[in-house]
Amino acid sequence: MPTISERGLQMPSSPIRKLAPLARAAKQEGVKVYRLNIGQPDLPTPQKGLDALKTIDRKTLEYSPSEGLESFRNTLTGYYAKFGLDVHPDEIIVTAGGSEAILLTFLACMNPGDEMIMTEPGYANYISFAVTAGIHVKAVTSHIEDGFALPPVEAFEEAITPRTRAILLCNPNNPTGYVYSREELQKIKEIVRKYDLYLFSDEVYREFVYTDEPYLSALNLGLDQNVILIDSVSKRYSECGIRVGMIVTRNRLVRDTVMKYCQARLSPPLLGQIVAEASTVGTEAYSKACFEEYKARRDFFIKRLNQIPGVFSPMPHGAFYTVASLPVADAEEFCRWCLTDFRYENQTIMMAPAAGFYRDPDLGRNQVRMAYVLKIEDLDRALTVLEKALEVYNSR
Repeated sequence: MPTISERGLQMPSSPIRKLAPLARAAKQEGVKVYRLNIGQPDLPTPQKGLDALKTIDRKTLEYSPSEGLESFRNTLTGYYAKFGLDVHPDEIIVTAGGSEAILLTFLACMNPGDEMIMTEPGYANYISFAVTAGIHVKAVTSHIEDGFALPPVEAFEEAITPRTRAILLCNPNNPTGYVYSREELQKIKEIVRKYDLYLFSDEVYREFVYTDEPYLSALNLGLDQNVILIDSVSKRYSECGIRVGMIVTRNRLVRDTVMKYCQARLSPPLLGQIVAEASTVGTEAYSKACFEEYKARRDFFIKRLNQIPGVFSPMPHGAFYTVASLPVADAEEFCRWCLTDFRYENQTIMMAPAAGFYRDPDLGRNQVRMAYVLKIEDLDRALTVLEKALEVYNSR
C-alpha cells in the first residue's frame, strides 16, 4: 500500500472543525447545538453584495486577472484610505480568501527549513500553512492572566536564530481578541528592523476594534519593504463563502514573486470579487451596525461567561473571539463529552479546544476558544447550557 507523505502526517487537525462530525451527529438526533467554535458570522451579507450576485449581466463567467479585477483593486484603495492607509491598486493582490493570502506569502518569502515566530495561542491554520510550506514555527507565549498581551521583547529575541525570517502578528488577534497597542507594535517594529525580518500582519478584524485608541496598521509603521498585510472580506461583510482575500505590500519583489504563484493557480474567484466589490462601496451604515452589534454581544457574553463558577475570560478588545479557562483538566475531552453525552433541555454546546492554538502541547489544556457570533438570546442560552454541563461533568 502506498504511504502518506511526511507533510501530510505532520499536518495538524483543525481544533475549530475537528469535532464537527460529533456536532452533526447530535443535530441528526434533533439536538440544538449552539456553535461557538467557529467565526462564522450570523449577520446578513450586505444587500448590495447579494444584489450584485443576482444581477450579473456577463455572458461568460471568465477567468479574472491573476492579481484580481482592476475595478475591485481600485475600490479597495478607497476602503484602505478610510483607515489611513495610502495604498496603490498595484500593491494589492486578490486571493482565494485570507487562507490563500497566508500560504502564498509564506511560499514567496521563506524557504523550506526557515523559521517564523508567532505568538501563542495563535490562529491554528497558520501552523497548517507553515507545514505545507515546510516552515518551522517558533512560538512566544502570551498569557490569559494578563489578557494575552504581547510577550516581552526578550522572548522574541530568544526565539530568533540564523534561520528566522519573519514574525507573524494577528491584530486584532484570533483566537484571543487582543488588540496590540501602538507601543507594542513599536517594539515589534524595532525587532523587525534590527534583524531585517518580514512582518506578516493579519488584519482581517480591523473593523472590530472596541478600544478608544485609533487602530494602527503595520503598513503605517514605516517598514515598507518588510510588511506584508493579510486581509479578507469574510468577516467584515459576512462573506466567508465567497473566498476573497488580499495580500497588500509595498515590496515590489514580494509582489512579483507572489504573482508567479497566482498565475499558476490562474485566478481568484470571479463571482466572489463581484460580490466583494459591491459590498465595499456605500456600506458604511451596514459596517457601523455590525460593529455595534458585535460590541453589544461582547459586553454581554464576557460578563455572563465570567459569572459561571470557575470560568475566567479576559475582556477581548477586538474581533469576536475569546479564550476562556474552564474548571476542567482536559477541555478537549469536555468539548467532546458535551457533543456526545450531554443534553440540557435537548440542547448542547460546541466549542474549540484551545490546546490546538498553542505550539506547546502542555499549554491551553483547560481552555477553549469561543466566538460570540450568535444573537444575544442564543448566547445567553448557550452559556446556560455550558454552566449546566460543567455542573454535571464535574460531579460525575
